[in-house]
Amino acid sequence: MKNMDNLITVIDCAMSTLFAPAVAARPMPRAHAVSSMSAADTARSIGLMRVNHVGEVCAQALYSGQAWMARDPAVRALLNQSAQEEKDHLAWCATRLQQLQGQPSRLNVIWYLGAFVMGATAGALGDRRSLSFVAETESQVNGHLQRHLALLPDTDAESRSIVTAMQQDEVQHGQKAQAAGGGAVPIVVKHAMTVVSKIMTTVAYRI
Repeated sequence: MKNMDNLITVIDCAMSTLFAPAVAARPMPRAHAVSSMSAADTARSIGLMRVNHVGEVCAQALYSGQAWMARDPAVRALLNQSAQEEKDHLAWCATRLQQLQGQPSRLNVIWYLGAFVMGATAGALGDRRSLSFVAETESQVNGHLQRHLALLPDTDAESRSIVTAMQQDEVQHGQKAQAAGGGAVPIVVKHAMTVVSKIMTTVAYRI
């Protein structure tokens, strides 16, 4: 019965992430000043926020796969808590895309499935390795968001506010994973994660 409940939770996460509007528990960060944006700036912001939205789709899948395979209830609770905060990010990015009149990636189902397999694989290797995977993922996401803050147009204060708030959460998620027992991942795994992330961000910017 417990395994069936966990499976239902996994299916529910996939369906709600891919086919239902995300609902945030926290208000979306807002800029105090709004500037007019050129067509070129708008197009750039749409591409970057589409990438961020894909990242949050993947975050839901990763945490779902890892929580599904977690042995320790405390580790599962930590993963689910972080996933809930990531759901806020998903909703914020979706809302901002709508405001910019942009569309999410048409490959979200593929991104989700791939990320879920990665998360479940990390979870199957044990809780400590799963937490290490979280810590490394959040470290790379932090760097990714920092680059986006440099790339987003200065006129897009709204998107910049969202990305800044997301970055703060990601740092905390990584710190919590480390405090719970996560360590360093093997260098080959780190490089593989970087390559996969690069492919995803390049494709998602356009599609």
